[in-house]
Amino acid sequence: MATKVYIVYYSMYGHVEKLAQEIKKGAASVEGVEAKLWQVPEILSEDVLAKMHAPPKGDTPIITADELAEGDGFVFGFPTRFGMMAAQFKAFLDSTGGLWRTQQLAGKPAGIFLSTGSQGGGQETTALTAITQLVHHGMIFVPTGYSFGAGMFEMEKIKGGSPYGSGTYAGDGSRQPTELELEQAFHQGKYIATITKKLKGSA
Repeated sequence: MATKVYIVYYSMYGHVEKLAQEIKKGAASVEGVEAKLWQVPEILSEDVLAKMHAPPKGDTPIITADELAEGDGFVFGFPTRFGMMAAQFKAFLDSTGGLWRTQQLAGKPAGIFLSTGSQGGGQETTALTAITQLVHHGMIFVPTGYSFGAGMFEMEKIKGGSPYGSGTYAGDGSRQPTELELEQAFHQGKYIATITKKLKGSA
């Protein structure tokens, strides 16, 4: 049976979604792994989203808490709001109380990726504060550390991401993930998929 890696994300302007797509490619590159993209429900009204100039959501299926339990490993992605995860993703996690009660996610690996507006916008604090959600579910946080190699030490170009996981800078919204940021996202997907497969195989 295939190892299921779920890439679950919230993306308002598409930056997190682009990283998610690369993470899926990386996870799917591991033999025996089935990678699937999911997005969490939107909690803002269409009127508010229009005022925020948010583009229409893509056709990625919307996940429910019950469907989350079917995954073997996860990579959670979200934009930053004041140094923490966006409320849309937090609202989804708040809906997983039933899974927490039964500890259906306990022992499953999970990574984090994100987008911030600036270099001081929370590339590390957002990941660090998000770990509490994993802890209460008993999940195993899988940071990428410095396994991405030389790409982690890039100093000539602006690059999102950290040892916690891949990331990008959106700036005023016009900046898109760079080739290096996308490579790091691919690496993260492959890295977590490999670990998820090993854990499932030893269970």
